[in-house]
Amino acid sequence: MSDQVTESGVELTNIQKAAILLISLGESDAAEVLRYLGQKEVQQLGLTMSNLDNIPQSAVESVMADFMEAISDQTSIGINNDHYIKEMLSQALGNDRAQTLVDRILMTTNTSGLESLKWMDSRQVAEIIRYEHPQIQAVVIAYLDPDQAAHVLQRFDENVRLEIMMRITSLDQIQPSALQELNDILESQFSGASSQSASLGGLKTTANIMNYFDSNIEQELMEKIREVDEALSDQISEMMFVFDNLIDVEDRGIQVILREINTDTLVVALKGAETGLQDKIFKNMSKRAAELLRDDLEAKGPVRVSEVEDAQKEILNVARRLSDEGEIVLGGGGEEMM
Repeated sequence: MSDQVTESGVELTNIQKAAILLISLGESDAAEVLRYLGQKEVQQLGLTMSNLDNIPQSAVESVMADFMEAISDQTSIGINNDHYIKEMLSQALGNDRAQTLVDRILMTTNTSGLESLKWMDSRQVAEIIRYEHPQIQAVVIAYLDPDQAAHVLQRFDENVRLEIMMRITSLDQIQPSALQELNDILESQFSGASSQSASLGGLKTTANIMNYFDSNIEQELMEKIREVDEALSDQISEMMFVFDNLIDVEDRGIQVILREINTDTLVVALKGAETGLQDKIFKNMSKRAAELLRDDLEAKGPVRVSEVEDAQKEILNVARRLSDEGEIVLGGGGEEMM
């Protein structure tokens, strides 16, 4: 659904409409829906639900045109949302996982400054750490999920990106006192402290972040790292999960990935793939689908390298998401992707 302005004049985004739908469904049905979403989607919906307030019935009816009978007696969306979110997430995720997620969504005192950064968009995080020492920037970036870390780093100029990535590579154990000090320098509304040392950074973290950069930024940054330390660059490259590594994914995993990729993207991506990987893709499709894909590949004219790279990145992002959700197992550089 696209963004819309309702008859009441309320402008709703897609995520707000999804949140209204879930609240209108009721806790049990909403919990069933959430079981099929990834952590980031649950986080985004939870945040949006917690921010909904005084949504008029006319706006609900505009969003829920096909569900009007089911929600006709509900007019108080926005009341007691905190309790609703806790109950719904507990049903969907279990009490332990839900409590951590609820604490983050509702910004309770159990959420540390570092954890709170994971709930912000990349622009906000970049602005918070922009004038901090590079070592602090490196710790923060290493603490974030790889995809968020990549988006934050893309908001810095190339020299700053290089320094931060080099520092991340050399990070290892962070002591509680250092994490406490870092929490103290973040915005006053985010509080809390870690009581255990944490493993942050290192080659694997660097490689994982690299995987989420746009192709041009990834290539540029790898070249600069190579200029500084060629051996380090080789180590990072070996640990990165690249498109050709899909050949090591088990057949079931390939089938799961293919269900979420459109044919046009797949055709462009395979234009730059090794024969062995192409054969693996064909093997995990129906005979008819494989024949059609081969025909499309043969009929496809020359494609720009940048287009091939973008298509491969799109497929890799799907694969990583499925891996994060536990649907498939990826192996890069002889290791499972974390």
